[in-house]
Amino acid sequence: MLARATVASIGALALMVACGGAEPVATDVDGGSASHDAAPVPVDAPPRQVACSDRGAQPVDATWTVAGRHVEVHVPASYDPELATPLVLNLHGLTSSGADLIEHSRMLPVADARGFIAIHPDGSSSPRSWNAGDCCDGAAASGVDDVAFLAAVLDEAEARLCVDPRRIYAAGFSNGAFMAYRLACELADRIAAIGPVSGQLGIDDCAPSRPVPVMHVHGTSDLIVAYDGDGFVDYRSVDETLGFWTARDGCAEATTTTYDQGDATCVTYTGCDDGADVVRCTIDGGGHQWPGGTSTGVLGGMLSDDLDASAALWAFFAAHPLPS
Repeated sequence: MLARATVASIGALALMVACGGAEPVATDVDGGSASHDAAPVPVDAPPRQVACSDRGAQPVDATWTVAGRHVEVHVPASYDPELATPLVLNLHGLTSSGADLIEHSRMLPVADARGFIAIHPDGSSSPRSWNAGDCCDGAAASGVDDVAFLAAVLDEAEARLCVDPRRIYAAGFSNGAFMAYRLACELADRIAAIGPVSGQLGIDDCAPSRPVPVMHVHGTSDLIVAYDGDGFVDYRSVDETLGFWTARDGCAEATTTTYDQGDATCVTYTGCDDGADVVRCTIDGGGHQWPGGTSTGVLGGMLSDDLDASAALWAFFAAHPLPS
C-alpha cells in the first residue's frame, strides 16, 4: 500500500504554493483531434432541454452550507431555471479552500462563457483537506466520508438548481485531484468524467461501475506530487495511475497527439470502451500548478500558460456525458 501523506510531510510543502491546477486537452465533440497549433477551444454541450418547472431564479454567486461546510456556487448569467444545465465540481488542494481555487483555476469565466454551473466546496478542517485515500491528512487520518459529503452537495444542487444529471463532472487540484479520482471510483453512476490536475489515484480498491473518461494534467517537475512517483511522498506515478484507467476503460496502448503547444502536450489513448477516452496532458518542466491559472508560487518547475486547463477541461467534459 502506498504511503499516506501526513501534515508534516506534504502539508508544510503545500503551504509554500498556491493551490490551483489542472491540465487541458483540445478535443472535438466527437472525440477527434484539435489543431496542434491552436489554443484549446471550449466545446458547447448540446442544446439544453426543458427539464424543471419548480426551480426559482438564483443569484449568480452564493455560498451554501452543506453538512457544516461552505460551498461556493456560481451559476452563469445565462442560467434558466427551467433548462437542464451541466455542473462541474472543482475541488481544492490541501490547506486551501473552494474560494482559493476559484481564483487560481479561473474556472468561472469559462462557466459564464459556456453555460455550466461551477461548484467549489470546502474540504473538512484541521487542516482543510479531502479523504482521497493516500492523500491527505487530516481528512484521511480521521476517516472523513468525503464521497458521501460530495454526494450530498450534488443532492443539494439538484434540489435547488436545474441540473442535467448526465452532465455532472469533477475536476480538482492536488488533494482535490486525488478526490476527483476517488469520485470516479465510487460515484461513477453520477460523475460523467473527471479532470484531475497535479494529483494521482490514491486508493487501492478502485472499482468503478463503468468506464470513466479521464483527462489528467501534470507537470514533469512537480515536487509535491511527482510525475514519476519519486517525490516527497510515495504516491503512484502518472504511468501507474493512467495504467489503471486505460486498463479499466479498455483502451488500446496506442495514443494520438491531440494538443501540442510550447511546453504542453496532450495525448489521447485510443479505442476505449463506451467512448471513455483517457487523456494525458503533460507540462514539460511544469511545477505543482494549474496551467493557465494563477499562482503565488510554484514548488518545482514553472507556471505554464501554454495550456488553458479550465477551458480545455470543459471541452473534454462537454464531449463526455454519462451514457444514455
